[in-house]
Amino acid sequence: MKEDQDYIQDIAQIRSIMERSSRFLSLAGWAGIMAGVYALAGAYIAYTVFDFNPDKLVYSTIQTGDLVAGLPKVVFLAITVLILAIGTAILLSYKKATKRGEKLWNALVKRLLINMAVPLIAGGLLILILIANGLIGLMAPITLLFYGLALYSASQYTYEVLRSLGLIQIGLGLLSACFVEYGLVCWALGFGVAHIVYGIYLHYRYEK
Repeated sequence: MKEDQDYIQDIAQIRSIMERSSRFLSLAGWAGIMAGVYALAGAYIAYTVFDFNPDKLVYSTIQTGDLVAGLPKVVFLAITVLILAIGTAILLSYKKATKRGEKLWNALVKRLLINMAVPLIAGGLLILILIANGLIGLMAPITLLFYGLALYSASQYTYEVLRSLGLIQIGLGLLSACFVEYGLVCWALGFGVAHIVYGIYLHYRYEK
């Protein structure tokens, strides 16, 4: 009986070692939670302070001068939210990696970031093109779609639950493309609520 238990324990250890070598497991649940909080705060500020809530696809400076004029502030706000989310993720992941006796930067993390970077950069460039052509109503759908694709692509190098989060973002992106007037709501659900739920699940499933 004892030999069987030792055998099972050895298999579990081997599986853990193989998993660590093939997947980045230092993503912190609290990083997801905080990213969601930042996103909800950003959506609230964009709606209440900057009165940003596109309800159609195409806008022109003549027709809706206030919304277009406030767009740079919204873009700056989005960049601020992004920097806070990335900074928090790096800090908390570094602490978790140090606690696990692992390095935060390695070949596996590099592959993960490359897989995320391709759709994120493509999506960012597309958003700039859309803004230049007045297609402001597609900003929220495009950010959700390409972010979802980035998560789905990167999920092969980290927790599999990231794949589900990516599919949720893609679904919300498609939904917000159909109902442009609810774009900001879908964005808040995707980047805010979904991140918080994901972070809580990750924390209690893998970190407790």
